[in-house]
Amino acid sequence: MSTVVPTDLRASTRAVYISFIFLGVAMASFAARIPQIRDELGLTPSQLGLVLLSIAVGSITSLPLAGHIVGRFGSRRTVGATAVLLGVALTVVAVGYQFGVLPVIVGLYLYGFATGAWDVAMNVQGTIVERGLERSIMPRFHAGYSVGTVAGALAGAGAVALGISVTVHMTVCVILAAAAVVATVGSYLPDDAPEPTEPGGGFGRALSTWREPRTLLIGVFVLAFAFTEGAGIDWISVALIDDYGAPAAVGTLGFAVFLAAMTVGRWYGPGLLDRYGRVPVLRVLAVTSLVGLGLFVFGFATPIAFAGALLWGLGASLGFPVGMSAAADEPAKAPARVAVVASIGYCAFLGGPPLIGFLGDHVTVSRGLLAVGMLLVLSLVLTPALKPPSPSRAS
Repeated sequence: MSTVVPTDLRASTRAVYISFIFLGVAMASFAARIPQIRDELGLTPSQLGLVLLSIAVGSITSLPLAGHIVGRFGSRRTVGATAVLLGVALTVVAVGYQFGVLPVIVGLYLYGFATGAWDVAMNVQGTIVERGLERSIMPRFHAGYSVGTVAGALAGAGAVALGISVTVHMTVCVILAAAAVVATVGSYLPDDAPEPTEPGGGFGRALSTWREPRTLLIGVFVLAFAFTEGAGIDWISVALIDDYGAPAAVGTLGFAVFLAAMTVGRWYGPGLLDRYGRVPVLRVLAVTSLVGLGLFVFGFATPIAFAGALLWGLGASLGFPVGMSAAADEPAKAPARVAVVASIGYCAFLGGPPLIGFLGDHVTVSRGLLAVGMLLVLSLVLTPALKPPSPSRAS
């Protein structure tokens, strides 16, 4: 069999990598400046959690529509349009936080809406590329996202250390990210033909997907890992600054360590998955994340917390991308199932920030993060749902 990859497939692979990378850059550019925005607005942990909740509300609004949007307009147009919307939304946050909390809430809602549709569309395109390449590549696409988050976090740490304002730093980063995606998204491959119409049309197909037990179990599994990942992204820097007394730049560096560990896990994960299978690998990683979480919460010094953040990030690395791949095991139903799994997974971002913020007001942010451990235990129970369906079931 020839190993030559067609030019259009190479170009689409690069375009998907760029979409993942720069979504990560944009996300981390905001997340790295959460402590400064929090201080400017004078928010308590629970108030900050409620403000961050607007991101999840925006995502939950767009995700149920995402499968229909991608089916109607295609993944290429969806990613291009949402990249522009995301750039506008985070610019509103970067400028508006100086004038009060309302512009921040509006901007974060639009950011969440753009992220939800963008995420589904680029994952759908990723499955198309994966089938074209005839090998597993989805975790590496998500590693690209993690590379982007690391780059964004390091840029944020540098901006904090140099005293660059939130407005200048965030605006420059998100405009560059949106421009890079819009410039390359034209290389996406054409989307797969939709399934034959069933009674009830597109929404009828979507509703039937919500009744599939395996799809729902995968969604809850992804929710557990999304909560694990999202809690680290939102709260590691805050916990290091508030509970460990670390300087702001060191808090942001701890965030970067978490993201770097996720990147390593996603880049080298495909080899482990091919050799040992989804279920054993994900169980080991869930335990790894639990150990890291324990070190971060109960550590008595900043270096111990950094070691915990590293193990936490490494363990959280493959849950979301492997869940997306499992949802797309049957190509004909991949867009609808990816949308359902992403919708359930994003519920973690809906409940996570206010829950950790509420607990942070009462038992410190670090202790509040123990809620992550309960969902990691749940993920250990649900890992069998990730097994590829047998040929008889798939048919």
